[in-house]
Amino acid sequence: MQIKKSIILRFGLTYICLSVLAVVILGKAVYLRVAHGEEWEELVEEHTNKDIVIDANRGDILATDNRKLACSVPSYRIYMDMRAHGLTDEVFNANIDSLALMLSRFYGDRTSTAFKRDLKQARVKGRRYYRVHPRRISFTELKKVREFPIFRLGANKGGFIAKKYENRELPFGELAARTVGSLYAEKDLGGRFGLEMAYNYRLKGVAGISTRTRVSGNWVEEEQVEPVDGNDIVTTIDIGLQDVAETALLQQLQRHKADHGCAVLMEVATGKIRAIANLGRTSTGKYIEKYNYAIGEATEPGSTFKLASMIVALEDGVVKLTDSIQTGKGYCYFYDRKMTDSHRGGFGKLSVQQVFEKSSNVGISKIIFDNYRANPRKFVNRIYEMGLNKPLGVEIKGEGHPLIKYPGDKTWSGVTLPWMSIGYEIKQTPLQVLTFYNAVANNGKMVKPMFVEAIQHHGENVEEMEPTVLNPSICSLETIEKVHKMLVGVVERGTAGNIRSDRYLIAGKTGTAQISNETTSYDDKKHQASFVGYFPADRPLYSCIVVVNAPSKNVYYANVVAGSVFKQIADRVYAQSYNHDDVETEYEVELARHQPYSKGGKKEEILTVLDEVGVMVQGQEVNSEWISASAREHDVTLQRKSFPKGIVPNVRGMGAKDAVSILENMGFNVVLRGVGRVVQQSISAGQNYTKGSTIYLSLG
Repeated sequence: MQIKKSIILRFGLTYICLSVLAVVILGKAVYLRVAHGEEWEELVEEHTNKDIVIDANRGDILATDNRKLACSVPSYRIYMDMRAHGLTDEVFNANIDSLALMLSRFYGDRTSTAFKRDLKQARVKGRRYYRVHPRRISFTELKKVREFPIFRLGANKGGFIAKKYENRELPFGELAARTVGSLYAEKDLGGRFGLEMAYNYRLKGVAGISTRTRVSGNWVEEEQVEPVDGNDIVTTIDIGLQDVAETALLQQLQRHKADHGCAVLMEVATGKIRAIANLGRTSTGKYIEKYNYAIGEATEPGSTFKLASMIVALEDGVVKLTDSIQTGKGYCYFYDRKMTDSHRGGFGKLSVQQVFEKSSNVGISKIIFDNYRANPRKFVNRIYEMGLNKPLGVEIKGEGHPLIKYPGDKTWSGVTLPWMSIGYEIKQTPLQVLTFYNAVANNGKMVKPMFVEAIQHHGENVEEMEPTVLNPSICSLETIEKVHKMLVGVVERGTAGNIRSDRYLIAGKTGTAQISNETTSYDDKKHQASFVGYFPADRPLYSCIVVVNAPSKNVYYANVVAGSVFKQIADRVYAQSYNHDDVETEYEVELARHQPYSKGGKKEEILTVLDEVGVMVQGQEVNSEWISASAREHDVTLQRKSFPKGIVPNVRGMGAKDAVSILENMGFNVVLRGVGRVVQQSISAGQNYTKGSTIYLSLG
């Protein structure tokens, strides 16, 4: 009896404990369902559903002719799922020898025996994501690998996995690399600098989503949102002109062992940047695109700022070009500070125009100090009205901020006005200086520099950029004509006579500035040489600036160091477009949209055609067999088309008959390929040649 009671008691206690435990478990379950139900549902979803992000293809960055400056090139790494549903032991064992042999031949760094051993070990371990080889392969190679034994069965039956990687490539190497930009290593961060950063949101596209559910141990695709590829960015960069600018700049930097330099070529009417080169010296002496000096480096410009000073003085009418200025023996004092000219012994008495052409510091500073010392605000306000105190607002990040002091500032002193007038105690970037000079070439209209002219998607334009006017008129046309005359005089008679051309006019200004040593003093052994101007001066199409910083061979004058680079660029640009009367801006094309367009040819033939269609012609009196025709709003103007001896002409765009006639008369052997107009010539325009040379013309 006692034993029976003991058993019942034990069972009772066990029952009670189990009942309490059941109540606790049930309560906990209810609590979790009510209080944390959503969290657990999400956890279940995470294990039964899988969202895979499908990366969008990043858009390309293109040159103005749609050649690629930056593009994404896919590469692949091969993996294998050893537990793939359809990969049976029979299939694996029957094909492993052949697969190992093919892999050994393809990669070339391991034997077939080693491949076979590693693949079998991965199979035994049941590896789901076994890396077959660490080397990435191209898309063309991927197509070959897909045909290997086992791999050709695909993902489910052969376990084949190809993981895609996007590599950002620069097909033209360092060409405009700093402006094109770069990406962060982590793709989600996008562009690090340059156009890659500025237009990251247009380039990156929109990622897609693939939703998959696990069914019987396998992932089954249920829903997919397709990715949207990024847009392509069509830049204003001309690859040919960019190469010319970089080559000329590099040669000069190497010749003078300079620290760094930049060169920028801009289209006058639109502000389109056709070339921008930035080269800095590394510790090994090599020059690379290490920083965008043209956009980011704000320094004292020196004598190139004298143009702004003269515009103010001429606009206010305080001087005329024929007025006389006494520069004495090449020095004068403003309070206790000495102003000097670079010319020993001085220039004596000069006209205002000669003061500018010879870049007399004494003459310019006297003009400004004598007329504005009682009211320096009037001078600075004029500078501000032209917009020289404001950044350009270009889309590429890192623009240096201009500094134009104002009377009353803490650093303003009695000598600030005369030193400011010659380009000291102020700061501007090379691109800001160029934009100002470009405004003079553009009859006073200041346009914002353009780096991108269109946005494309799969080859179709989705947006076209228009020029932005920063200042419709920096000064009167009367003043523009006067300073234009002075700028031409600098090259024809003044400090830049060494770059004078017999074929076309150049207008510009030299600038040689001592470099500040970050205190209040200057290093007389470190200089910055600049030349900025535009060409052809009688019909400006391009403006250009060249800045060379810290040349180290004791040759630092701007006309030699920077001016010669400008001349090389201008000569090649002029030669490539050969007769600039044939090169039309977008505005001219727009004006000419109702008039016939001609690249040029024989005068008699062109006049016959224009007469037939009833077009008014200007310049019929031009005495030349070969002419160019420029379409305007109401008529077509004819100009002489010349072909200087000893230089390869530009015949692109001409008909085959005319091109062959010109080239054969110059002593070339001409070989034609294709039909139509000339689209390419094997010897670049502007080069020297010898009679009997063979030139190939591609027609299209």
